[in-house]
Amino acid sequence: MSNNSALSQVHTQLMWNRLVAVVEEQAQTLIRTAFSTSAREAGDLSAGVFDRRGRMLAQAVTGTPGHVNAMAASVGFFLDKFPLDGMKPGDVYITNDPWMGTGHLNDFTVVTPTFHRGRAVALFASTTHVVDVGGIGFGADGRQVYFEGLYVPIMALAREGVMNETVFDFVRANVREPVQVEGDIYSLAACNDTGSRRLVEMMDEFELEDVESLGEHIVRNSHDAMIEEIRSLPHGTWHNRMRIDGHDRELDLVAKLTISDHGIDVDFDGTSPVSSYGINVPLTYTQAYASFGVRCVVGPTVPNNAGSLSAVRVTAPRGSILNAPHPCAVAARHVIGQMLPDVVLGCLHQALGDRVPAEGTSCLWNPILMGGHGLVPEEDFGEATPFAVNLFHTGGAGARPTKDGLSATAFPSGVRNTPVEINESIAPIVIWRKEYRTDSGGPGRHRGGTGQVMEISNVENAPFAICAMFDRVNNPPRGRAGGMNGMNGRLTLRSGKTLRPKGTQAIPSGDRLLMEMPGGAGYGSPLEREPALVALDVRDGLVSREAAERDYRVVLDASGAVDETATRRLRSG
Repeated sequence: MSNNSALSQVHTQLMWNRLVAVVEEQAQTLIRTAFSTSAREAGDLSAGVFDRRGRMLAQAVTGTPGHVNAMAASVGFFLDKFPLDGMKPGDVYITNDPWMGTGHLNDFTVVTPTFHRGRAVALFASTTHVVDVGGIGFGADGRQVYFEGLYVPIMALAREGVMNETVFDFVRANVREPVQVEGDIYSLAACNDTGSRRLVEMMDEFELEDVESLGEHIVRNSHDAMIEEIRSLPHGTWHNRMRIDGHDRELDLVAKLTISDHGIDVDFDGTSPVSSYGINVPLTYTQAYASFGVRCVVGPTVPNNAGSLSAVRVTAPRGSILNAPHPCAVAARHVIGQMLPDVVLGCLHQALGDRVPAEGTSCLWNPILMGGHGLVPEEDFGEATPFAVNLFHTGGAGARPTKDGLSATAFPSGVRNTPVEINESIAPIVIWRKEYRTDSGGPGRHRGGTGQVMEISNVENAPFAICAMFDRVNNPPRGRAGGMNGMNGRLTLRSGKTLRPKGTQAIPSGDRLLMEMPGGAGYGSPLEREPALVALDVRDGLVSREAAERDYRVVLDASGAVDETATRRLRSG
């Protein structure tokens, strides 16, 4: 290799790294300017830069796989309707089309062209989840997408720097939180503008006329790196299925994964058909989370862009719940779609052995709490303060082959729990309790992550409603390699009534909502866990004394230390 060639490669890598810094600043702009807690506190967003052909070149580290990987496909839909050569400086485009965006109406995607010396050289795109889009509210109750809120087709948000006020008129007239939603849309446009400015600065600094050659290098190298990694794996076909709660009936997610020299193919043929409720999944969201499941263990260090994504191909039969056609209701598509990494990882465990974690809660336990006229079933809301708030919370992740699972952690989405103080400051609610749920993590050599318990009421002593979109209530996360299942979730009232895990339901005046979130499953036999670690879990309140003796065969003395003699006797028996 010549010195010039070596210098050129270093130069190209510097530009690539700089591009990643550009999109990370793009995402941080969205976080700093967003109005809703979903973006500002939970990080439920994505940001990325695309070449003239609509191929994603780089994504921000901040963001969720469902947004990032679905957005990677959505920019092509924008270019189909608005070709790049017809765009002008100051143009901005928007949609929340579930089939051309990221899967449901609450996600707005904004795309902005970047111009350098009068020529369109790239596009920036960003997505975030907004608190409300009208309709019956964010939940699983809808029967068609028309029930679920304002539907914005791909259209111009701004032309040559002039905002389309008609879009904002429609948004304000159709949502319950107009200030938050309008503010988030402006934040999406602002973060793209930040990315565009930084890209132009980068191009001037590196004396680039365009980013075509850099883009080709990124896409080609990422694809080749993924293919090289895939070719080192065992080749063949593996199958897995997972039964989940569904809405009115249980559902089966069925996967066939094939590894070959040409990449990895995941086919969901045999999966249950579409639901008549709002838990259906558009194909782009299915592809986003299934491919992420593969990337968790295959090529995790390869940058995520059009090149690496093209090495993993995902299909699902049209009419199945993982390829739901318009006009299926899709608002709660994340409840099903976020199970897909666990389904795919179940296939990969058969092929790769001890590189794959046990199943976790996977689906988010995000309660949508609302109060207002007509929103609380069979309750008189009276003169109480109307509100709508989306709390981001989750159960435990599955245990890993060499470590315990992460507690109260959103895998695979990666969103953060929203702070209690933030939620209480924007809505008339009080969160009386938020704590780890003892014994919820599945026993194993490595324990599953612990779920959490939350207790919530209306601070004004008024009724309110929950739009529930939860799973793992009837079918818990499953252990791996001899590990035991995680604990099922529960949704109840303090008065004792059991609520359904999906659907809009009332919390009467004076009562409290209790959410007991599932725990992740264990990995390896519980009898292989070090007794000292079990004693530590008991001390920390993650495992009860009864479960320590029942599941781990570990006996503790009055001080909480391991009773070595009794433990040896119990384990040998």
